[in-house]
Amino acid sequence: MDSVRVVVAFGYHGDAFHGSQVQPGIRTVEGSLRRALERLGWWSEGCLEMSSRTDAGVSVRMNLARIDLPSSVSESIEGGNLLRAVNNNLPIGIVVWKARMVPRGTRIRHSYSRHYLYRTEVISDWPQEVDVNLLSEACSLLEGHHDFTNLCRLEEGKDPVRTIDECEPWLSSDGRVIGISVKSQAFLWNQVRRIASAVSGVASGRNTLDDIRSALEKPEVPLDLGRAPSDGLMLWSIENEESEGMTDGAMPDTSWFSLPPRDSREHTRWLALARLEMATLLEREWLKRLN
Repeated sequence: MDSVRVVVAFGYHGDAFHGSQVQPGIRTVEGSLRRALERLGWWSEGCLEMSSRTDAGVSVRMNLARIDLPSSVSESIEGGNLLRAVNNNLPIGIVVWKARMVPRGTRIRHSYSRHYLYRTEVISDWPQEVDVNLLSEACSLLEGHHDFTNLCRLEEGKDPVRTIDECEPWLSSDGRVIGISVKSQAFLWNQVRRIASAVSGVASGRNTLDDIRSALEKPEVPLDLGRAPSDGLMLWSIENEESEGMTDGAMPDTSWFSLPPRDSREHTRWLALARLEMATLLEREWLKRLN
């Protein structure tokens, strides 16, 4: 069957799926995309490849996928009909918001930058008053080329050495420190969540700058600096040769994000509001690009 290769940008709410990769009997992102293509009669074995995988609970504003489609649908790609057709067959919680034809040899896994945002305010010991300079110093320790054995869940056969191109405080639009922004070509399993826990620990006093240094400089000595919860994490964007123009690189408007309460008991209740705010942020981003 003649086919055309398409790159699509899509996003999803983490709490609507049990992770991204196909798993028997449960709803996943890849499984939902596959079922949509099957309903449309566009599925063929090997036609779908996702750029990044995410854990259960992790939300995504922008991921990329490569899809090989029957050549008969090529005319619908640029006009928006393809987006409507696919979205009409996807479950609530996931949306495809951009599609582009690409050369047949294009591989989507080879991205040169992945950008994550983590809202550290959801971590239970995050302080009301944050020393921005101290947080920036903690973040800067993680930038560069390091062995992240102590700051990931290492999979067999994976090289723990990675280069973090950017790690810096994420400020709300009105100047409040709400989290961290992290960029790299490729991340390890749980790496951003463990980085978030480590730098949040410096802000709260749970751990020190020296603990982070030791975790990086002595990877052979186990040191657990915690793993932040998944619902604070968002894959914001992916950049490769085919994604140019799909997104402008701007950070989201977060001036309307609520302030966490001082009382630790109230913080648990506030988490429901924080999740709603993160979900609303995503919906705003997708609607902006679909309309």
